[in-house]
Amino acid sequence: MEIKKYLNNFLKYRYLLFELIKKNIKLKYRRSYLGILWTLVEPLLTMLVLTFVFGTFFGRGDRTYPVYILCGRLLYAFFQSSTKAGLKAVSGNAAMIKKVYVPKYIYVIATIASNFVTFLISLIVLVGVGMVLHVKVTVYVFQAVVPLIILLVFSLGVGLILATLNVFFRDIEYIWSVCTMLIMYASAIFYFPERVINTGNGWIFNINPVYMCIANFRNAILYGKPMNVSYTVTSAVIAVVCLVVGAGLFYKKQDKFILYV
Repeated sequence: MEIKKYLNNFLKYRYLLFELIKKNIKLKYRRSYLGILWTLVEPLLTMLVLTFVFGTFFGRGDRTYPVYILCGRLLYAFFQSSTKAGLKAVSGNAAMIKKVYVPKYIYVIATIASNFVTFLISLIVLVGVGMVLHVKVTVYVFQAVVPLIILLVFSLGVGLILATLNVFFRDIEYIWSVCTMLIMYASAIFYFPERVINTGNGWIFNINPVYMCIANFRNAILYGKPMNVSYTVTSAVIAVVCLVVGAGLFYKKQDKFILYV
């Protein structure tokens, strides 16, 4: 009965959710000449810079190295931007929260969802670069949906946790910036993981769900082979646990938000 109650409450505010998603997307590119085209231009420029800087050291003469970078960069950028925005989803809407009753989790979901929409648009760049570099498309490309969904769930769970903590401890914003930087370097965006595994530090990949999603996405898009089952199961479990913990923490503390925002 409780689940049905919350589901009905969520459906009641679904139109507001859609409006918040559209508002967040518009605000992200407000006063920008290129507007939403930056969703395509930014990852392309980042790919070119990273390829130029690291291609000589890590590229190994592989013509598809730019696609390798782009796969990692796009997924990591979504995780980073969505969690950072989710962190401020409650505190940033303090004025609205104080005036009108809306389920507070709507703000977090809308923030993560709007970032996911722009992320999906940015995948156009990946398709274009893949075609230019003649990346072979296989039937495994359809498996790419799985790591994307897992990463979305994980980002939502982390976003709920951060949004809750940020209401009471504003320093979380700065701490998380350092954490995302560490996650970036542990996600093998521009280097090949074999180099780290050979040094005996491969365990870092086995505890990083962002890397697991990137690795499975690369398998589906770039290498044309099945996903790593261990990575899929582990990242899915971590994502669900984070979502459950985030939802529980958010629900437990949400009544106190009004006193701190």
